Amino acid sequence: MSSSSLAAAEAAAHVPDATAAPDATAPASTRRGGGRFPDGPAADPAGSREEHRIRSFHARRGRITHAQAAAIERHWGAWGVELDGRPLDLAALFGSAEMPVVLEIGFGMGDATAHMAAADPGTGILAVDVHTPGQGNLLALADRAGLTNVRVANGDAIVLLRDMLAPGSLAGLRVYFPDPWPKAKHAKRRLIQPSFLALVTPLLRPGAVVHCATDWEPYAEQMLEVLSAAPGLVNAHPAEGFAPRPDFRPLTKFERQGLDKGHVVRDLLFTRV
Repeated sequence: MSSSSLAAAEAAAHVPDATAAPDATAPASTRRGGGRFPDGPAADPAGSREEHRIRSFHARRGRITHAQAAAIERHWGAWGVELDGRPLDLAALFGSAEMPVVLEIGFGMGDATAHMAAADPGTGILAVDVHTPGQGNLLALADRAGLTNVRVANGDAIVLLRDMLAPGSLAGLRVYFPDPWPKAKHAKRRLIQPSFLALVTPLLRPGAVVHCATDWEPYAEQMLEVLSAAPGLVNAHPAEGFAPRPDFRPLTKFERQGLDKGHVVRDLLFTRV
């Protein structure tokens, strides 16, 4: 997939979710008061509200454009995954027992995910988020760019890690710009914690890469400390601690905004041994 065709796909599919008014011609299930998608992402696929634990995210439905809603209605049945706690067969999901699968947690509107999928069609990307407009946008990008190696998962990533994946089934993990929870009293909500890595590490095959990025310096320091202490993971850049931004990670709009504010973006690359 050429960069020009992917750029055209983005232009056709991406509409900002925060400011777009609901489209009166959109399917009834997507309009205000219309309820959730009858055949799309569920509001709470694992019934996780019954669990009493600290969460690292807010479930967000959000306003959705006609194009995003149409992509969900067309493609959710084939490319969507509900994180409902049932075991997930990645080979069946991607149609190949040989394709390595990387898990991406928190993909926003999906622009970077689509770029990486287009640049590496031999790798499957299981992209997890709870933001309905972003789910629809990524599905639309994948459709228009002809990407067959992206699957969009809806729900709590902890349910996926804890209950649904087999040991050694992942070729990598990507966590780009997670919520930094900047207030000290909220730091316990940050995703990158020892308990999180205890779930992740057994699911990674030897040589799998854990790649995190953040523009919040206190969180970057915490990530480095927690990843460095995690059994089974080694820093790919032990002398520097942080890694230079790899060419395969696109510079996103969100990242540019952070750089414009004077934030320092930190990448961390750790390998499963």
